[in-house]
Amino acid sequence: MADIFDEVEEDLRAERARQFAKRYGGLLALAVLLALAAVAGWQAWRWYQLRQDRAAASVYLTAMQEADAAAGAGPARQAAIDGFAKVAAEGPAGYRTVARLREASLKADAGDRAGAEALWDAVAADRDADRLLRDLASLLWVEHQIDDGDAATLQARLKPLTQPTNPWHGLAQEAQALLDMRQGQDAAAKEQFRSLSRDPTVSEGVRARATGLLARLGG
Repeated sequence: MADIFDEVEEDLRAERARQFAKRYGGLLALAVLLALAAVAGWQAWRWYQLRQDRAAASVYLTAMQEADAAAGAGPARQAAIDGFAKVAAEGPAGYRTVARLREASLKADAGDRAGAEALWDAVAADRDADRLLRDLASLLWVEHQIDDGDAATLQARLKPLTQPTNPWHGLAQEAQALLDMRQGQDAAAKEQFRSLSRDPTVSEGVRARATGLLARLGG
């Protein structure tokens, strides 16, 4: 008797399975196909991203080599500028900001101050860029205008950079002191240089320059 019941239960389970497959089999097959398509799409996207990263890295490294070999504003320097510009325009996010900074540096060295300042300003305003690099771009923008830029604008850009928690605060404080000197505010400049000369958190070069300038100001 028990065997009969077991056979009946197996028949019922088989029938339910057939009915379930008949009713939902198409949906299950579609779900499987969609899952496979999603996996294939993700793999294709990863392959594409890897290919783009490799292409950007190749262009970037070539531009670096050309920049190292460049002198003045010759063809090699222009080729390097063009290479960094290409990466900045087309490369992955990880390369774009650094490429713009390198392009700006080369333009400044070649005498294209306006072009360099435009790039630094663009990086400083880019909310998608790393904060450290944005602050560096802002600092470089200020440093290249320290002699003739609008003093109020420069001071406003320097203020957040001179905070002790900012990684660039030593260089920003040095720029602020130079701006004070330009405006004839020697007492304020002396205070900045004195603080820098005693600050163990800034580089040795910054401390040495601060000590020298303080001596020149009779501080």
